Amino acid sequence: MDWALFSSALISATLFPGGSEALLLYRLHEGGQAISLVLIATAGNVFGSLITYAMGRLGNEALHRRWLRISEESVARAEGWFNRFGKPALLLAWLPVVGDPLCLVAGLLRCHLGIFLLLVTLGKLARYSLLAWAFF
Repeated sequence: MDWALFSSALISATLFPGGSEALLLYRLHEGGQAISLVLIATAGNVFGSLITYAMGRLGNEALHRRWLRISEESVARAEGWFNRFGKPALLLAWLPVVGDPLCLVAGLLRCHLGIFLLLVTLGKLARYSLLAWAFF
C-alpha cells in the first residue's frame, strides 16, 4: 500500500490544499502498477470527501465558518450546483474550488450516504483513471 499517495489524496479531498495528481503521475513514472495506484488514490480521495461530508452533516454553522473557513460564496455556489443538478453534481466532487464545498453541502442537506459514496467514488475514479491513461 502506498500510504504517501493515499494520504496525499485524502488531504487533497479535504478543505486543505494538496496535489495528489502529481504524486500519482510520479509513482506511475517510477513504474508502479497503474490499477493499484489509481485505486489507492481514489480510496484516499473518497475518504477525504467523506470527512468533509461528515463535517457538513455533523457540524454546525459556527464550525463551518470559524474552523473550516469556508466562504459564504463557495457554499452558495456549491448549493446552487446541488440544487440545479441534484445529486449527480457529486460526480464533480473532484473539481477544484467547488468539489469540497459540494461534499460539505451534501452533508448539510443530509444526502443519503450510499448515494454520496457511489457518485463521489465514480467521479474521482474516472478522474484518476483518465489522468493515468492520458499520461502513461
